[in-house]
Amino acid sequence: MDEDDVRDRLREVEDPELSDDIVSLGLVNDVSVDGETVTVDLALGAPYSPTESNIAAAVRETLEEAGLESELSATIPDRDGRSGEEQVLANVKNVIAVASGKGGVGKSTVSVNLAAGLSRLGARVGLFDADIYGPNVPRMVDADEPPQATEDETLVPPEKYGVKLMSMAFLTGKDDPVIWRGPMVHKVITQLTEDVEWGHLDYLIVDLPPGTGDTQLTMLQTMPVTGAVIVTTPQDVALDDARKGLEMFATHETIVLGIAENMSTFACPDCDSQHDIFGSGGGEAFADEHELPFLGSIPLDPAVREGGDGGRPTVLEDDSQTGDAFRTITENVANNTGIVHRRKVSQRRGDETASADR
Repeated sequence: MDEDDVRDRLREVEDPELSDDIVSLGLVNDVSVDGETVTVDLALGAPYSPTESNIAAAVRETLEEAGLESELSATIPDRDGRSGEEQVLANVKNVIAVASGKGGVGKSTVSVNLAAGLSRLGARVGLFDADIYGPNVPRMVDADEPPQATEDETLVPPEKYGVKLMSMAFLTGKDDPVIWRGPMVHKVITQLTEDVEWGHLDYLIVDLPPGTGDTQLTMLQTMPVTGAVIVTTPQDVALDDARKGLEMFATHETIVLGIAENMSTFACPDCDSQHDIFGSGGGEAFADEHELPFLGSIPLDPAVREGGDGGRPTVLEDDSQTGDAFRTITENVANNTGIVHRRKVSQRRGDETASADR
């Protein structure tokens, strides 16, 4: 069996989200055959995404049915065609921004649980608390160990729950306010991004401050953002502000991976009934209105507050419906990240084929 035979076999493997086989989509980067062993490099860019894990499993099964052993790898071409040395965060595969139009909707809660959830799946994860004026992430993961400085004056981030952490809270006094103008914010965001020893990461989650200010602008202009998650509550006031965040990402041509609705239905433990304290279905309707993926709803659950104050993300709680909700959102974010990469690869290779045929 030669390379062409292997590619013909791999046409049996479909991408369930792009609705075609992986060969036709251009998702098979390279195939080499050495006796009964086949090495395949796939254009998969979202490690531990359930969909991409299933695609890889289907490739192995298809080759095994043909009597072949498989060795798989995954490669997405360098961002923007630049070499690794020219890229900011060159060793980070995916930068995911978590944003909200207004404060108080649980954006940091979603960021922390998303990072911990991805780490739980097995991914290498970093969490950058970019809320310069109100950093809360260290408390929410019970991390009080400051970053260590190296001889090269870079910072080694502490870890909690398998997640590398960086926050302004590590660098200021516990009760010290940060009173800075825009240029200073730009400088510190750049330093906390580029002067940190993040290492090789599958995902860097960036917890943005609420609104559409200096921090968001700096991040979108300097960091290779794969996509954004917008967090809202069901109520109209929050949705009005979420639209502003959506417009900000559209202005900077940043893909929105989906909408997460926090504080949805409250299940009363005493009266055995449900209450839509902040309304119902607003986040899903907002996603439908703007033709965006809906990532899921998180109930209004006291356990989330307790987990945030106590430093243990709810996504890590196995016997918890709210934990299930966070795990669903985590998997949807990973899956949608994969769609972004695979669609870009497929479109680019389609364009290359069309150019070669002209």
